[in-house]
Amino acid sequence: MTSNLDREKLERTFSLLEERLRQLGAPRMRMAICGGSALIAMNIVSRTTKDVDIVALLDEHENLVEPIPLPEALLQAAQDIAPLSELDKNWLNNGPSRGEGGLFQMGLPPGFASRLIRRDYGEQLSVYFIGRLDQIYFKIYAGTDRGGRDLTDLTALHPTEHEAEAAARWAMTNDVSEPYRMLLKTMLRKLGYENVADRV
Repeated sequence: MTSNLDREKLERTFSLLEERLRQLGAPRMRMAICGGSALIAMNIVSRTTKDVDIVALLDEHENLVEPIPLPEALLQAAQDIAPLSELDKNWLNNGPSRGEGGLFQMGLPPGFASRLIRRDYGEQLSVYFIGRLDQIYFKIYAGTDRGGRDLTDLTALHPTEHEAEAAARWAMTNDVSEPYRMLLKTMLRKLGYENVADRV
């Protein structure tokens, strides 16, 4: 039986993860997190999520690193604590940047690293939550195809017209097809960004 992560449980789970990393004698882990868990941790939305999405890792100099493969010790620690938090064994994953066509591989938004918000959970774990602007970029990109929760999250982020246009233009660099552009324009109009839809 698995359950979802709310803000309190997310914080507790990261603390458990850090403790297990220490027990395993692992080096310090630094990971950039996007998606629902970042929205919840930053108190932007009040909901739950079933997993934690790693979009990038960071080295000791805080340079972004492709999260493939995820460090063995990190995966081991995550699986070890999953039962304690009633989570699926793959609750910590690199889904957004798993391979060709992933967010990291296609190119993150300009200034991405400078907007990360760092939180340390003990000595062995630093979590970097993506900023509000990057959430807008990612939600517009994903919401064009998927809709649903991505659009609900996007509405909660209250993008300005300028932010929505910048995000839309970035999204089109990741999918240059005309069908995607048409879907994007339709979504923007549905969200009330008619002027942006006309310009992109």
